[in-house]
Amino acid sequence: MAQATTIADIKQQAQHKMDASIAALKTTLSHIRTGRANPGLLDTVHIEYYGTVVPLSQVANISVLDPRTLSVQPFEKGMGAKIEKAIRDSDLGVNPASMGDLIRVPMPPMSEERRKEMTKIVRHEGENTKIAIRNLRRDANEHLKKLVKDKHASEDELKRSEGEIQKVTDRHIADIDALVQSKEKEIMAV
Repeated sequence: MAQATTIADIKQQAQHKMDASIAALKTTLSHIRTGRANPGLLDTVHIEYYGTVVPLSQVANISVLDPRTLSVQPFEKGMGAKIEKAIRDSDLGVNPASMGDLIRVPMPPMSEERRKEMTKIVRHEGENTKIAIRNLRRDANEHLKKLVKDKHASEDELKRSEGEIQKVTDRHIADIDALVQSKEKEIMAV
């Protein structure tokens, strides 16, 4: 990692990396199945298209038909069977059905045991992101202390900056808690 030369650089880097951690958590949570139809669930499905493996979204339009059903509309006529097979072979546990050019992907209802399992996974992902945020805070504080040691900043600037980084950390931890809580409600509501 390039050494940040000023307090502002250190704070900006910490903020940027924490924001990236939150974005990664949002992406991860969007791929966790809730029983409700979400086009993001098919993001992990890839298909061979003229010798190249590409994401499903590059060969078909994915949309929500109703709260429990996705529709997949291939861009080319002959792709329907390949797309249906790719979805069926994925580890999503869904069973697509062709209706002419349209492929319907119904979301099976989740059992109570599966809901609890999904909730545990969501909490685990949230906790991992909190750990990453705290590690970023620690790294930023170590860089600040090095600036003081090298006489590029004063002790007062160090204390003030540590307080500001802590506020940013607290805000990101609160965002993680809100994301996890929202996903848990989504899992339990279906």
